[in-house]
Amino acid sequence: MKVGIIGSGGREHAMCHALSSSKKVNEIYCIPGNAGTSLIAKNISLDIENFNEVKDFIILNKIELVVVGPEKPLVLGLVDFLESHNIKVFGPNKVASQLEGSKIFTKNICKKYNIPTAKFGIFKEINKTTKFIEKTNYPLVIKADGLASGKGVYICNNKDEALLAAQEIFDGKFGKAENLLIEEFLEGEEMSFFIVSDGKTIKNFETAQDHKRVLEGDMGKNTGGMGAYSPSRLINMELEKKILDKIIRPTLKALHDMKTSYKGFLYAGLMIVKNEPYLIEYNVRMGDPECQTILPKLNSDLFDIFIACCTEKLNEVEIKWHNKKSLCTVLCSNGYPENFKKNVLIKDINKIVLNKNDYCYHASTNEDQGKIYAVGGRVLNFVSLSDDFLKSRSKTHQLIKSLNWDGGFFRKDIGHKVIN
Repeated sequence: MKVGIIGSGGREHAMCHALSSSKKVNEIYCIPGNAGTSLIAKNISLDIENFNEVKDFIILNKIELVVVGPEKPLVLGLVDFLESHNIKVFGPNKVASQLEGSKIFTKNICKKYNIPTAKFGIFKEINKTTKFIEKTNYPLVIKADGLASGKGVYICNNKDEALLAAQEIFDGKFGKAENLLIEEFLEGEEMSFFIVSDGKTIKNFETAQDHKRVLEGDMGKNTGGMGAYSPSRLINMELEKKILDKIIRPTLKALHDMKTSYKGFLYAGLMIVKNEPYLIEYNVRMGDPECQTILPKLNSDLFDIFIACCTEKLNEVEIKWHNKKSLCTVLCSNGYPENFKKNVLIKDINKIVLNKNDYCYHASTNEDQGKIYAVGGRVLNFVSLSDDFLKSRSKTHQLIKSLNWDGGFFRKDIGHKVIN
């Protein structure tokens, strides 16, 4: 079968890699893809926000399954559009995608369905926001309402930080802002919890711990993710049941009450406080770099899972996992997440030697005349599976060292809370 993957990051490379091992997949197209996907798929340079252009290419090339990786085309309604042309698509529809597209949409669901989350307020303009900031307690959390590529969240320790955050959001740092969200600060530990759904059945799709801050010790600015490990050290049977019963199932019921359903990956970003889960946010797709961390552990055919979700037969599929620890270290361009150079040559990338349990997923890379260049902030994802997180982390460092690229940096302490 021919499969099309929408997107160009590390998540999409990881999906391409997993699908390439399926005996049921004979051709993969990645739209638009990156230098890594070009080794196992046909990269197609299309504007993924031009739905007609994407649809015409899919029909012309008889692509039988489309998987949408990133959030923006999901929120814009690509799934609905392609399905209206009888194309099989894995991913949530436009209404369901508002779980990520609008934090306020999700918060209102939490309020109505008694889903545990931080107390919050919605603010529509800077003057009222400023008055609240000047008289509130700290720390607090300020969030842009819409999509912000994982970066529109500010943890503010004082009034000056909060005023700056509000000003940047209303000034359009993350796109036009009609609202912002101010939340109480929850003291706990974060966890990423994934499920996959066909609209009727839900199945767990592992856990992970992402590291958002750019500097070691979880300091510095928020990024799209500097690394992750899986499984989360926090997960246990009691907590898993609480997450499903108190958060996931009520959310899916809310969508059902809106006369819609959820198909695809759903990623719950949680704060765990004394073994109690609180919803921080939803992502309506696999996280990045969590996807790169989790997929190497999968011991089932990813294609079977995608098709089962599209045909509402997920109940017939058993999802199996390797009993391994997985850790991902992200190699970033110098200066990320602020100013960094683009089109920087990565000259020794072909010298990296990957063993059976090692992976190198490309994120922001481009191939030109046989040479590979870094074209964005997060460049490569190094992943290693083993029976021990320390071994996995050490192996990712060894792989990065073998690359010997002076154009980038990485956090050396990924997994520090789970590694003694």
